[in-house]
Amino acid sequence: MEVKNKNDGKRGVFYIEDGHKEIGLMHYIFAGPGKMVIDHTEVNEGYKGKGLGMQLVTAGVNYARENHLKILPLCPFAKMIFEKTPAFADVLF
Repeated sequence: MEVKNKNDGKRGVFYIEDGHKEIGLMHYIFAGPGKMVIDHTEVNEGYKGKGLGMQLVTAGVNYARENHLKILPLCPFAKMIFEKTPAFADVLF
């Protein structure tokens, strides 16, 4: 399943759909130049345990790298992923 991203320049969401149904999302906001804050990650009950949350966080990390941003993970899930994934340290704020 493909992770998609949409934002309005102030806030955005990475999301995954199954057909036309949104099954996972990760909200973020831009917090000044060069910084984004992940404030919420959610995966629908029937899809938990399939790695979708990790896919969402990874998409955020890749987006940050491509756009020279640092990430502040306020969401407990995203924070846990950052703590367990040393390879993401380069984008950590």
